[in-house]
This record gives sequence, structure tokens and C-alpha cells, in this order.
Amino acid sequence: MPADLSRYDAVWRAAEPYMRARKNDVHIPLSFAWCVKLLDHFPEADRDVCLLAILLHDIGWWAIDMDEILEQGFRSGNILQSDVRYRHEAEGVRLGTEVLQQTGWSDAIIAQVCEIIDGHDTRPEPRHLNDRIVRDSDKLWRYEVTGTAVGCDWFGETPVQNCDRNEKVLPKFETEPGRAMAEAELARTRALLLAHLL
Repeated sequence: MPADLSRYDAVWRAAEPYMRARKNDVHIPLSFAWCVKLLDHFPEADRDVCLLAILLHDIGWWAIDMDEILEQGFRSGNILQSDVRYRHEAEGVRLGTEVLQQTGWSDAIIAQVCEIIDGHDTRPEPRHLNDRIVRDSDKLWRYEVTGTAVGCDWFGETPVQNCDRNEKVLPKFETEPGRAMAEAELARTRALLLAHLL
């Protein structure tokens, strides 16, 4: 029987206004669904921490201008170490704390969720299993057709180029189940987009 996810409904509603940046209203729900699947492989992980962290991890982009996001965060230099990456993490901690406090989560949960948000893109190595699961969930959505379409806009690429970019990310997955899911989804996306012909 699928897990009851209604315990997160209030968080979704409180965070939704902050998802209207950088296609996060698409990215976050898809990443959340991947996190649910990935958690099935790791019963020892903290479901609340992982699911709240993936739900809130990118809401900090709301506080940054979209042109700045695309230029600094996706199209120039070392994008993972750009100023906007650090800023969106800091803003994510600030907004995530507000959302979780408003929706009644404990200080202990808030601290664990915010520890993951703060550094989810820029920290070189994950700190623990929950962090690893969130990092993989954050990447998995991009292997779907929808994620590829969004990625084409962000990076100014064709679908074939974006699929090739995503293939290069496969070694960076933190968990074997995450990598296997990404490989399977990439193959499906390439087939649907006729990448072997174009």
C-alpha cells in the first residue's frame, strides 16, 4: 500500500508561492515523486526529513531574478559554485524554516531539513544517507521527458544534447538505486524523443 503523503499537504500549500520560479512548480513535484520511490530502497532513512527537504530544497530560487539564475546558475563558468547557487541555498533555509514553523514541524526536524537544503548543490560531499537520497532525488527528475524539456530551456540545448549532458551526470549519483533509476529513465526518454535519429 502506498504511503500516506497527506501529512505534507500543508507544507505544499505554504511553499507553493515560492515554487513559481525557475520551473520549480514542475521540478519539485517530480523530484518529490522520485524521492518517494527512492525511499522504498532505504527503510532506515528518515522519510519526513527526506520528503520535506526535497519539497523545500529549491524554493530559495524565488528570491533571485530569473535572468541572473540562467546566466550565472546554468550557462557560465563553474555553475555549481556560482554565487546564485549559494544564495538560493541560503534563501531556501530562510523560507523553508518559515514554512516548516508555520506548519507545525518540530525544531529537530527543521534543523535536519535545513542542514540538507544548505549545501544541497554546492557541498562537495553528502553528510549522511538522508542527504544522499535528497541529492539523487533532485537529479532524477531531469531524466524524464519533462525534465529534459526544461533542461533544454535552462541550458540552451537540444533534447539530444541535454540527454548527453544527463548521461555525464550518472557517475555523480550517490546511491545505486538512484543511478539505476536514472539510467532506465534516460533510455526511455531517448527512445521517446527519437534521440537515436536526431
